Amino acid sequence: MAGEGPILEVRGLVKHFHVGGGFAFGRQAAVIRAVDDVSFDLRRGETLGLVGESGCGKSTVARTLLRLEEPTAGKALFHGRDVFAAGERELKDIRRRIQVIFQDPYASLNPRLRVEQIVSEPWVIHRDVLPRAGWPDRVRELLESVGLRREHAERYPHEFSGGQRQRIGIARAMALNPEILICDEPVSALDVSVQAQVVNLLEEIQQRFGIAYIFIAHDLSVVRHMSHRVAVMYLGRIVELGGKEQVYARPRHPYTKALLSAQPSIDFTGERQSQRIILQGEVPSPANPPSGCRFRSRCWKMQQVCAGEPPPLAEGSESGHRAACYFPEGGPARA
Repeated sequence: MAGEGPILEVRGLVKHFHVGGGFAFGRQAAVIRAVDDVSFDLRRGETLGLVGESGCGKSTVARTLLRLEEPTAGKALFHGRDVFAAGERELKDIRRRIQVIFQDPYASLNPRLRVEQIVSEPWVIHRDVLPRAGWPDRVRELLESVGLRREHAERYPHEFSGGQRQRIGIARAMALNPEILICDEPVSALDVSVQAQVVNLLEEIQQRFGIAYIFIAHDLSVVRHMSHRVAVMYLGRIVELGGKEQVYARPRHPYTKALLSAQPSIDFTGERQSQRIILQGEVPSPANPPSGCRFRSRCWKMQQVCAGEPPPLAEGSESGHRAACYFPEGGPARA
């Protein structure tokens, strides 16, 4: 991966939502700054993990990259082609190569269709991928590749468990031989034992086909296991980005440190290696975020400079490890 250029380059991605207001009540519409100036690269065969609290903008990034939501600003270059500027025909080709696995396996499958119809549906849209005569055999091959049986093609979604339904969703996503899979919390709705099976399946698929993943999840241990690099988001912005061992072993941003300190762990020695960091206050509203650093209202290092210009996502002593903080390596504490 190190010798190859990125297949996806996201630059300055912004997504704002206008809500409320209306002439009848004389109120102005509020602007929800769901995603603000997000940039990252993705290389072939790489997994980029996106982590952060609920509402930080992770899933909005995913939906915007797929053009399920139209961006407010920014670029997303897939092999040099701007996804956000693509016309209908070009966008259809791009979507064929960027697929998605949804969070809820109970809601993402049409209950009226048999599994064979669900998995073959992408070929209805992209008719040049596979001749219709080859659909039945290919559906059964895909089901076997995700750990299901060939005869499952004749059944309906309600006849399967949550983990099996998610495998069907993965088979459907693989039907078009994508280069990128956006995994939007693909294991959060599953039991822990089933989560491990699905994670192992995704790893096997990546090793076999060299697919790149954008892996969105709340579970920090799952993200560490799956990812090559990790991007930590807070209130619509990436506050830290680096290799997984850099971020997990040597976090530079205060929010990342607090997030990792809250991760449950079993301490057999009776001595925790790090102290739990309790953040004060609530997450600010994305309709009215703090000026400057958006984390400053909850940060124990906050100083006057933090209220000015937003800190850049700057590289520290380690190559590729970036943090958006004026005091990433220690610095002053709040009195």
